Amino acid sequence: MVSTLAAAVLAALGLTGTTPAGHAAQSSPAFFAAGHGWGHGVGLAQYGAYGYALHGWSYDKIVAHYYPGTTFGQAPVKRVRILLVPGSKRVVISSPSPFSVRDASGKSHKVPAGKQELGPGLKLKLAAASEAKALPGPLVFAPGADPLSVGRRAYRGSLRVSAAGSVRVVNTIGLESYLMGVVPSEMPDRWPAEALQAQAVVARTYALRHLHKGGDFDLYSDTRSQVYGGIAAESQIASDAVSATAGVVVLYKGELADTFFFSSSGGRTANVQDVWPGSPPVPYLVSVPDPYDTLSPYHDWGPLRFTPGMLGRRLGARGSLLDVKADTAASGRVRTLTVMGTKGERTMSGSAARRALGMRSTWFTIGMLSLTPPAAPVVFGTQARLAGFARGVGKITLEARPYAGQWKPLAPLTSRSGQVAATLSPKVSTDYRLSTGQIRSGVVRLSVAPFVRIAAASDHLSVTGLVRPLLPGASVQVQRLAGGSWTTIARTTVGSDGTFSGDVELTPGTYRARVVSGKGFAIGLSKVLTVVAA
Repeated sequence: MVSTLAAAVLAALGLTGTTPAGHAAQSSPAFFAAGHGWGHGVGLAQYGAYGYALHGWSYDKIVAHYYPGTTFGQAPVKRVRILLVPGSKRVVISSPSPFSVRDASGKSHKVPAGKQELGPGLKLKLAAASEAKALPGPLVFAPGADPLSVGRRAYRGSLRVSAAGSVRVVNTIGLESYLMGVVPSEMPDRWPAEALQAQAVVARTYALRHLHKGGDFDLYSDTRSQVYGGIAAESQIASDAVSATAGVVVLYKGELADTFFFSSSGGRTANVQDVWPGSPPVPYLVSVPDPYDTLSPYHDWGPLRFTPGMLGRRLGARGSLLDVKADTAASGRVRTLTVMGTKGERTMSGSAARRALGMRSTWFTIGMLSLTPPAAPVVFGTQARLAGFARGVGKITLEARPYAGQWKPLAPLTSRSGQVAATLSPKVSTDYRLSTGQIRSGVVRLSVAPFVRIAAASDHLSVTGLVRPLLPGASVQVQRLAGGSWTTIARTTVGSDGTFSGDVELTPGTYRARVVSGKGFAIGLSKVLTVVAA
């Protein structure tokens, strides 16, 4: 809806919102993406949990909101194995105090304080030896008075080092100590205690639900599991949150729940099938409102601008990109995106489109602004229709830049099923574009040709004519059609009153006047004048 004042302006300018017949001839479309939230959208939203904690919610109430129908229980394991180094030519194990190592035969050895550089041969210098000695692997290093470090990062617990062409390091640690390095890596430790406690419970459950099957480790130290930063990442506030919820996990019907979590929801979390269409329904991974996500700097994001070529390349369009069409879930997330090109269509998942375009979430829209270039100049004093397409936008403004002028808003337009149109009566050749906030469409020019009229004198020895608007001094060519082409047979100029005349011997044939003025006008042509034999 436009206001009464805006409607009056539209009427005065001859602008309408009537739907044109299609938008296949769009020129220079401007594509853009805007959306909400950051992350996959399933489960606990960290910024939302932050907001709930600020509003006095306890950690158990926060967790129950994001995983409806779940209960709490105790963790079934006490220790976990974290893969720190999947494979490297050499690693450095160190400690500021003496430590020990146990080899594959079960024999323990004392290791002096300092650094031990280990390669595939697993050689190290023991406290009782003057030279480095190879030990049968795998080796298990245990700390002394101080924690062990891998490279420059210290870790609690022991380190298992194996070699099979490359060196591999696994950190074996108590579950609670592991979480002390996870919680502040996943959530800012300056946030309220109840938010950190919710994160601790969710992270503990997620870790145990996603233990790596088989092999010599249980969890990755990065986002393939969850971020584990070791001692350097720990903070007292986060450690207190871990301790306050020690052993607490989320259960559904007595089994560990799949407690996905992410940064920001944009105002509503997603049903698991919104994001991963192949997933079976999960009763506790459903869309829930998240009103306090407004605290997130990522609650709303965009617009991200794309040229048609860039967007087409990133989405793998078949041929040149024409448009995209999204299938969205009730939570707003894009399930699939159909990419329409000149050589056919392809469909991709919303998650794949998010990765391809570098967007923060699958809750996005791809908008477009486009104007269709006019087929021909408009004659001065008449009207022309300019059609366009506007999707994924709010307020739309038609902007105009007359010849030698500046861009100015002309009038608001109303989108009807994504399409807009304007009926215009420009006085001089004018550029137009659609604008909505920071996004503008490509520019189209509506050229204005002067109105030209020509008439023959009764004696057929001269012609007279009229040009509007007043264009004194404009060049007038009187032309005759001969052999399929127009030939200039006389020249004159427009007078100060807009009229012209010229001496021409009019023999039977077809004539016209051609006016060239410049000054922001296209070439003006009169209707043809037909002279017949007397």
